[in-house]
Amino acid sequence: MKTLITFKTINRLAVPATVAGIAEPLLSITDTAIVGNIPQNGLESLAAAGIVGSFLSMLIWILGQTRSSISAIMSQYLGAGRLEEVKSLPAQAIFFNISLSILILISTIFVAEDIFRLLEASGKILEFCISYYSIRVWGFPLTLFTFAVFGIFRGLQNTYWPMLIALVGAVLNVVLDLILVYGIEDFIAPMYLEGAAWASLISQGVMALMAFVLLVLKTQISLRLRFPLNPELGRLVVMSLNLFVRALALNAALVLAVREATALGDRYIGAHTIALNLWLFAAFFIDGYGAAGNIMGGKLLGERDYNGLWKLSKKIILYGIVVSSALALAGVLFYRPIGSLFSNETVVLETFYSVFFILILGLPMNTVAFVFDGLFKGLGEMKYLRNVLLSATFLGFIPTLYLGKFMGWGLYGIWIAFIVWMGIRGGALVWKFRRKFRPLLQKG
Repeated sequence: MKTLITFKTINRLAVPATVAGIAEPLLSITDTAIVGNIPQNGLESLAAAGIVGSFLSMLIWILGQTRSSISAIMSQYLGAGRLEEVKSLPAQAIFFNISLSILILISTIFVAEDIFRLLEASGKILEFCISYYSIRVWGFPLTLFTFAVFGIFRGLQNTYWPMLIALVGAVLNVVLDLILVYGIEDFIAPMYLEGAAWASLISQGVMALMAFVLLVLKTQISLRLRFPLNPELGRLVVMSLNLFVRALALNAALVLAVREATALGDRYIGAHTIALNLWLFAAFFIDGYGAAGNIMGGKLLGERDYNGLWKLSKKIILYGIVVSSALALAGVLFYRPIGSLFSNETVVLETFYSVFFILILGLPMNTVAFVFDGLFKGLGEMKYLRNVLLSATFLGFIPTLYLGKFMGWGLYGIWIAFIVWMGIRGGALVWKFRRKFRPLLQKG
């Protein structure tokens, strides 16, 4: 059946995908907001949560790329009417991914102190980083499993179940954060930063369990490992490796930004933590339309409906711009109240307010990059995505970052580098899409 490109069909996928996509950043934002208001060592706790959160996001993004690869392949086969041929693929991909994640988990937990020293953490902040990470890291394989299942659902054109899982995880995390961080008088002693870590871990476990149960009950996809290997496994691995390299470059930018902010001082890493969490939240919020492009784009490619693909690209970028403009307006209207949600430290808040406007101004530009990024993943264009990210990072972000450091721009330099980074990414993707698919359009 031909895929319809309407406001209703796009938003039926995009809206639930938006809710599902903000689950992980919402966990980090909740931790940041609650931890930043801890009465004892709040500034150090906020800095530690930011450093560890950035490192864990790096690991998750690097190894979580199987989600996009599974979604792209399954949606393309669904569009071609050959889904039965790839039903053994998800279990094989998930087994490989989870095995690799456990290996990395075991490798990093024993050198956590060295990792966070490289990120410029020291003293009490380093101590807090180690204790926080030693708990949160166990949620790493659980999140990767959940992400992979989300990819399967996306490939089947379903974003409702991922939304439900994400909502339960986010609400549970908020409740547990409030209970475990601050405690309940005469019942539960305050655990402060470690309480936030336990809240995240428990929430990730519940989300993984829900993902498993819903996949078994609501689809015909089996997670039982079967041989021989699916013929598409090789393409999935190549796609995932390209995204793996891409994620390394992406996280090189994020980690360098955290490192430079940490080197500026405690109030700067505190302010940068707030700004980065808001940036990630906005990114995943906008990415709902990228997810719609991913899901529908792969199916349209499988159907060889290039006119529909062109129409889809124009509609999702329009809807994405509307959403990002609304987010920017909310940022302007609630400029100061937003910051006060995350910290009660005056020096941290004033530093954050000084750069928040840069984040707001960059939102429409981010939309172009994130929406086309999702569309290109659905089309299986992982090699090009890799090359764009490498160029944007090493020819745009890093030179701008260190130019800002040399010129003494402080935190401004870091966020100007983000603007340059996203501009290159979005521009390159628009140029490539138009160059490749405009000649394939049928007239009339």
